[in-house]
Amino acid sequence: MSKITFLGAGSTVFAKNVLGDCMLTESLQGFELALFDIDPVRLKDSENMLNNLKQTTGSRCRIVAYSDRKEALRGAKYVVNAIQVGGYDPCTITDFEIPKKYGLRQTIGDTIGIGGIFRNLRTIPVMLDFAKDIREVCPDAWFLNYTNPMAVLTNTMITYGGVRTVGLCHSVQVCMPHLFRQLEMDTEGVQTKIAGINHMAWLLECTKDGIDLYPEIKRRAKEKQKEKHNDMVRFELMFRFGYYVTESSEHNAEYHPYFIKKNYPELIDRYNIPLDEYPRRCIRQIERWQTMRDELVNNRSLEHKRSNEYASYIFDAMETNRPFKIGGNVMNTGLITNLPKEACVEVPCLVDASGVTPTYVGDLPPQLAALNRTNINTQLLTIEAAITRKREHIYHAAMLDPHTSAELSIDDIVSLCDDLIEAHGDWLPKYN
Repeated sequence: MSKITFLGAGSTVFAKNVLGDCMLTESLQGFELALFDIDPVRLKDSENMLNNLKQTTGSRCRIVAYSDRKEALRGAKYVVNAIQVGGYDPCTITDFEIPKKYGLRQTIGDTIGIGGIFRNLRTIPVMLDFAKDIREVCPDAWFLNYTNPMAVLTNTMITYGGVRTVGLCHSVQVCMPHLFRQLEMDTEGVQTKIAGINHMAWLLECTKDGIDLYPEIKRRAKEKQKEKHNDMVRFELMFRFGYYVTESSEHNAEYHPYFIKKNYPELIDRYNIPLDEYPRRCIRQIERWQTMRDELVNNRSLEHKRSNEYASYIFDAMETNRPFKIGGNVMNTGLITNLPKEACVEVPCLVDASGVTPTYVGDLPPQLAALNRTNINTQLLTIEAAITRKREHIYHAAMLDPHTSAELSIDDIVSLCDDLIEAHGDWLPKYN
């Protein structure tokens, strides 16, 4: 029996989407859906939920929950990763509250920035443990990474984990539909080309019947920008740099040195930036789970419609050899020619029975490549810190981070990193 293993299966809502999609995919019938999570209560919740879904969908997939990670992985053909190391309490709280003492504010803190750096540092050792198990018990498996920080973790699994990996993010799928919905434009027949790095990929082309839609996009966006809305940062970046970026304004506000500045507090209101947004979301999700649990876990009539998550479509393409196009995170093997070869990039990829084949993009517009490189610098130095266990590279990553370096002195950056290392305690390995 072929096996799909889901690591972090206690993410019940996401497990419903990804594995529910698999249950509705004909080529995946008869697969074992193997669940693993370090939280036995959440693992059982997901097992119950998926068994209810199995009954209502009539799926021939087999649901098996494992308490042993290596056994969950043994013989797997595909592995889905959706873990979060450290959770909201204590780690996310630490990532936000200690930088605040230095006057450094964040919105999401899960990609780069000081929060992204430390999320990487506590996640990479766990991911490399996964890689060790995968090399031993399912060396030919495809590893689908959904966990942030996407670029660094995907890069690490390929470069140091030796695992066939593609990183998957929702931002490419929803970029054009979200933009067009805001601007009241019709998406029917629209063709797009998107490439860059995760959370900072660019809508390079947007056409319909061969006509460039960017002039109309920018005209409508100028009007939209006259009033408060939730995408003001991205519109400003488009006006200044020429292209719309894939990830949300709350994310991009902290990827650049322009928007969150303690000496210019009026920018927060001007661009409608939601400081401390991710902790608020965590609190809401924790509260909502109390009511959602009964609706999902104990609902014997639970139904599911196939979502737009890439995973089941990737598996189907590999099983049937029917090609499917995705936006995937892969190593830059000459794909984007003015970004470093050591970087993980987000480009269109073709999936079929031979696996994931990235497509050639060439040079990005120079200003876009330059913006990407400001984030890649911090990504690569974070990997260097995690692999070498040298504290100095944590400092380097933070000192080169666009937002952190725009707000803090070198001395304060080093002190902040030291405080965060101490506060994380055993969530991090020892650094020299």
